[in-house]
Amino acid sequence: GNSQMGATIVDALDTLYIMGLHDEFREGQEWIDKNLDFSVNSEVSVFEVNIRFIGGLLAAYYLSGQEVFKIKAVQLAGKLLPAFNTPTGIPWAMVNLKSGVGRNWGWASAGSSILAEFGTLHMEFVHLSYLTGDPVYYNKVMHIRKLLQKMDRPNGLYPNYLNPRTGRWGQHHTSVGGLGDSFYEYLLKAWLMSDKTDAEARKMYDDAIEAIEKHLIRKSNGGLTFIGEWKNGHLERKMGHLTCFAGGMFALGADGSRDDKAGHYLQLGAEIAHTCHESYDRTTLKLGPEAFKFDGGVEAVAVRQNEKYYILRPEVIETYWYMWRFTHDPKYRQWGWEATQAIDKYCRVSGGFSGVKDVYSSSPTYDDVQQSFFLAETLKYLYLLFSNDDLLPLDNWVFNTEAHPLPVLH
Repeated sequence: GNSQMGATIVDALDTLYIMGLHDEFREGQEWIDKNLDFSVNSEVSVFEVNIRFIGGLLAAYYLSGQEVFKIKAVQLAGKLLPAFNTPTGIPWAMVNLKSGVGRNWGWASAGSSILAEFGTLHMEFVHLSYLTGDPVYYNKVMHIRKLLQKMDRPNGLYPNYLNPRTGRWGQHHTSVGGLGDSFYEYLLKAWLMSDKTDAEARKMYDDAIEAIEKHLIRKSNGGLTFIGEWKNGHLERKMGHLTCFAGGMFALGADGSRDDKAGHYLQLGAEIAHTCHESYDRTTLKLGPEAFKFDGGVEAVAVRQNEKYYILRPEVIETYWYMWRFTHDPKYRQWGWEATQAIDKYCRVSGGFSGVKDVYSSSPTYDDVQQSFFLAETLKYLYLLFSNDDLLPLDNWVFNTEAHPLPVLH
């Protein structure tokens, strides 16, 4: 949005709490109590507002017990509901918080909604119904799931685009990175969050992962396991930084996997973690590029100038943390420490931390932006990587895609 909504404050709240920075947490709470106002004439991304604001407020509520966070989360969720007023119930990508008018991104396949956007509402909306006793939120996300279950999937894969007017797929692109990523994550996490009772979500996850492994996961000539993208009937041998979260997802989903393949999925997670570490290690700054190729002699390296940037993204460190929790192999802490030192050396500026435009340049230029996910995710996952397992144990907490911990609903 273009209004002063304090995304950084809301997104960082639970990180402050987890780190024991309670004075700063109280300052954030006070700002939210006095200034966080959702009746602004502003068009926002339904997905981003859900994962950063609603997720951030819910996590702050569950960690601290302060009612103000719950009240604000429910207020905001009410402002997002008009986005679901489409012929299919698949929400628009954007909604005006004041008027409730929704629309889709102009660039998305023929007015389509995006899989990762409408598929990354489940955790937060189930918690909203749980906290309020109002089934409206739960019903919205279950309707989306039911609709997806009925649809044919080319090669068992979910395309990234779905038209909210017709209920038909747009272009047959499939990705475990941007546009697709967190849809798969939320199928697994819906099952975990339900205390492993939501068998439907687990089945959808298992089916999707089998298709992904068959059609998208390959080994490069140099022996690196990577996840490509399906485009127009062929596999593009390129992996995005965003896709690197999948190593952690495979590890998290190993327990409870089909045909007793837990060891296989833990190994797959380790291989993805290794590939993503290579994408960092093969740069000048030891920070990973936005996307990297596996073509001919070039492996785990960005080729195009517009893919050489690093914007303080968390996905590689997220996977290190999950792999550390499940294996306690010290290399994951070593890799996390390398990234920490590189971020401190090359991204720290007088006003905070900035993204860099070229990770292969020894004198990088800054993009002059500190993304809110740097505080919500990157620093939180680094902190957790060097903390004991009894801080937010995975048996009791499930992290939303913005690293906001929500409790398992026993």
